[in-house]
Amino acid sequence: MKKVGIMGGTFNPIHNGHLFLAEHAYEQAGLDYILFMPTMNPPHKAGISVESAEHRINMVRLAIKDNPHFLISDIELQRPGITYTSDTLIALKESEPDTEYYFIVGADSLMMMSRWMDPQTVFRLSTIVAGGREQSTQEQLEEQARYLENEYKGKIILLDMPIMELSSEKIRERRSKGKSIRYYLPDEVISYINKHDLYK
Repeated sequence: MKKVGIMGGTFNPIHNGHLFLAEHAYEQAGLDYILFMPTMNPPHKAGISVESAEHRINMVRLAIKDNPHFLISDIELQRPGITYTSDTLIALKESEPDTEYYFIVGADSLMMMSRWMDPQTVFRLSTIVAGGREQSTQEQLEEQARYLENEYKGKIILLDMPIMELSSEKIRERRSKGKSIRYYLPDEVISYINKHDLYK
């Protein structure tokens, strides 16, 4: 069976933290490749201004183009309404039943997973791969992973990786204040943001 990672998010914009997490997941989970999957209308981003799907998918394409095991999927951009991970996994398993899916999340998402829509389906159809952030200690992550595995009879892989404390929100804030965003994102993504005058 193929082992395919899913890296979902608004990618508003994609940044080096996303790429760093994905590369560690690819390596430590032994994945065949990773699908970067920009979302259209995630429920937890209600009320936040999000750039157009066209700009966001173009930035993802630029960010991953030099990595042969990073691919892009627009499946969630094609779906109307609110985007739920459980619906995406159901659609993927129907089209590729012989593929094992690994859903990649940050520590902040892992701590909130019991509040997701239909977490039972997410754990039934995928293995969760989680990386750390400063807000959560390793002990907290391990405790949460044990709780979720017991509650939903799922499997969670906790990545061994350095903490990279980056967020799209922080990048948008720096950009809006005229501060440098160099080294936060790939250079080609920065050039795209400048060319299209995004996040001013």
